[in-house]
Amino acid sequence: MTSRARSFDAAAALYQAYRPAYPAALFDAVEALAGRSLVGARVADVGAGTGIATGLLRARGAEVVAVEPGDGMAAEFRRANPGIPIVRGDGDRLPLASGAFDFLTYAQAWHWTDPARSVPEARRVLRPGGALALWWNDLDTAVPWIAEQDQRLRAFFGATGLPTRESLEGLDVTTREVRWSRRIPLAAHLANHASHSAFLLLGEARTREFMDAERERLLALFPDGAVEEPYVVSLSVARV
Repeated sequence: MTSRARSFDAAAALYQAYRPAYPAALFDAVEALAGRSLVGARVADVGAGTGIATGLLRARGAEVVAVEPGDGMAAEFRRANPGIPIVRGDGDRLPLASGAFDFLTYAQAWHWTDPARSVPEARRVLRPGGALALWWNDLDTAVPWIAEQDQRLRAFFGATGLPTRESLEGLDVTTREVRWSRRIPLAAHLANHASHSAFLLLGEARTREFMDAERERLLALFPDGAVEEPYVVSLSVARV
């Protein structure tokens, strides 16, 4: 696991407080593409972090276990989800029994794996006909102010600012996009950005520099201090 992935451990409380959740329509899409309900399904949520997706999977009726490598994230997970089991590990070396799960889910976590290892591991732990579901929850750059902010972020961090997303070569993948939005205070919008690994590694001083400038720009657009954040969830499901 890279130092970038481990950077979340020191900011687990920030992550839990400000990262967005996921809409019900996402889990409807997971079920539709997988061809089975989450109700009663055995699900392993890998790279579970503080359990934002894990808790929602449990609420859908799944029998879910979390897999998380980070000390800080696992501790925050236990505080937020005391009734959900969690085991320590990562997608490249799943601490799970073979052929034991109906779903393997990665909520914004697949890009921390090595697909040469994580794909065979997914095949190993899933039952025949089981589904590997990956998704990323991104601000919608089709919205002009989000597109402008995205350009500023890319200019600030350069080409290596954000982790890449590996493909699912060798698997039969179906995809879907789910759009949704949430209305939050401007301070929460900026704190959400600050919880991302690029800023966590940047350091407090330079992070504050960017956020202060961004606050001034956005207050001109949202003078009441409330921001409507539009999202696109990009979902990929592979049945094995």
